[in-house]
Amino acid sequence: MNRYTRIGLGACYLFLATPMARSALEASMSTHMLLQIPLLAVAGVLIARLLPTRNQDALLVACGGVLPCVVLALFASSYWMLPRALDAALDDPLTEAAKFISLPLLVGLPLALAWRQLTAIGRGFVWTNFISMLAVLGWLYIAAPVRVCNNYLVDDQANAGWLMVKLAVLLFAGWLGTLFVGGNPSHIGIPAEDGGDPRQANPA
Repeated sequence: MNRYTRIGLGACYLFLATPMARSALEASMSTHMLLQIPLLAVAGVLIARLLPTRNQDALLVACGGVLPCVVLALFASSYWMLPRALDAALDDPLTEAAKFISLPLLVGLPLALAWRQLTAIGRGFVWTNFISMLAVLGWLYIAAPVRVCNNYLVDDQANAGWLMVKLAVLLFAGWLGTLFVGGNPSHIGIPAEDGGDPRQANPA
């Protein structure tokens, strides 16, 4: 990516951190969970893509390899889906800052580093884990008889739950659809590096 792309990425990240953007995205539980949090994770993916391939590989080794990166990304993303974490981010500026730092660096970045090295089974595991987490949490938000987040009303909570369940269904249907059309479901989501997967190089 060129210099202007880096500047654009930095500007978008800083815009998300502005009071205006935070107020708009955190005004409802739906936009907080399904827009702001994913956008911050995507920022980490793009940060990884800014690095040359050799630097990505070196950083992956420094992080302990593929498995630790995937586990870290799954646990960090799961934490920020919890009601208590959402409330803490809204009530405590330090927790809000931690959210803006941890989602790019502990979710998007390690997942992007590991993604190129994951097999189809590994990528499928990541997707099914993410989809099931969305569905289960969405159902819990719908079924909960009381507010699980002090900062959001029950109706807002239920709307977020239904959106999470619908998104989980759409993602699962799209993932299965690639099987029927002959595609590779492991390639849904994070794009591959230019030039394709190095493991698919033409034999000499």
